[in-house]
Amino acid sequence: MIKKAIKGLLVLSFSVMSLYLALYVLEHDIVSLPGGLSQWLNIGFIGVVTLLGALAGVLLTPFIMKLALWFTAHIDQYLAKTPTSDLIMGTVGLIFGLIIANLLGSILSFMGPVGKIVWLLSTILFGYLGLSVGIKKREEILGLISNLLRFGKEKTFKTEAKGGGSVKILDTSVIIDGRIADLCASGFIEGVLLVPTFVVDELRHIADSSDVLKRNRGRRGLDILNHMRKNMPDVKVQIYDNVRSLDDIAEVDAKLVKLAEKLNAKIMTNDFNLNKVAELQGVKVLNINELANAVKPVVLPNEEMDVQVVKDGKEFGQGLAYLDDGTMIVVEGGKRYMNQTITVVVTSVLQTAAGRMIFAKPKTDDRRGESSPHYNNGVNALG
Repeated sequence: MIKKAIKGLLVLSFSVMSLYLALYVLEHDIVSLPGGLSQWLNIGFIGVVTLLGALAGVLLTPFIMKLALWFTAHIDQYLAKTPTSDLIMGTVGLIFGLIIANLLGSILSFMGPVGKIVWLLSTILFGYLGLSVGIKKREEILGLISNLLRFGKEKTFKTEAKGGGSVKILDTSVIIDGRIADLCASGFIEGVLLVPTFVVDELRHIADSSDVLKRNRGRRGLDILNHMRKNMPDVKVQIYDNVRSLDDIAEVDAKLVKLAEKLNAKIMTNDFNLNKVAELQGVKVLNINELANAVKPVVLPNEEMDVQVVKDGKEFGQGLAYLDDGTMIVVEGGKRYMNQTITVVVTSVLQTAAGRMIFAKPKTDDRRGESSPHYNNGVNALG
């Protein structure tokens, strides 16, 4: 049915073109006919030419349809084999070429028929050039567009860094640690939290480890990251994927430092080594461990506290106790009070990069030279 309709349209097209051809010939006196019979001869001439056009359409239509089908099949095969990027960039180049040719057409219009011919040739030329350049230079063009988009994102991040909230880059250790989620929930963290794709890849690699401990740590990090993205709308957690320029850097820590330099951002971590490397490069680091130490309760010398001695110290006679936040207390002479709760007096406090360490000694009654009632029974029991 469709083929018959197409054949009919082609035959009708040939007939109409023949009709216009006959009218054009008569209008311009290309063929001279006898004067007395010119009207009837004109009508006959038009009819004969139209019939010849229709006959030509009937004869040529099968060949035209076969040629069209052959051409369409080859075009379809070519398009199927051509990459999508080539098709897109070729189309874009063709459009730009036709736009330029159209602009030239308005300039060449004053030249009459010659200008139209030149415009037609320039349209074909610029269309082909645009198509060819778009395909051959697709990688350079796509790379330029990618760089412009990356520059726009980096500029946005830098603007935010200069504005109300700074940009912070999360490393693998701080995500696995998990305390970053509690900080975000408390409202103390503001600005944009960036997670580079190479950090996500490292988390996936750890989560796929054959070691049970590493696998659990990696899965915990991924769960925390998903929780922060989905359940904390007030925190802007973004996966940053514009890291192609860092592919030549092998180490993740070096990539983090370089990315922080590019984006004028800070690095959030609890990795001691990364902290030192970033400081050498002049990159600001927010260390979760340092924050934890800063918010620990202040302990002063001569202050008393009740602690439980849980194990031996390194030096002879020492005992070790711990506060609820994990701070270690070294009790001089505390070994004999193992697994007992005693009152101690703080003698000094030592602050290190690893944390805070408190030195203390058991509280004694100076008048009697005996232990305090808190642990007197334990001393008597030891004899």
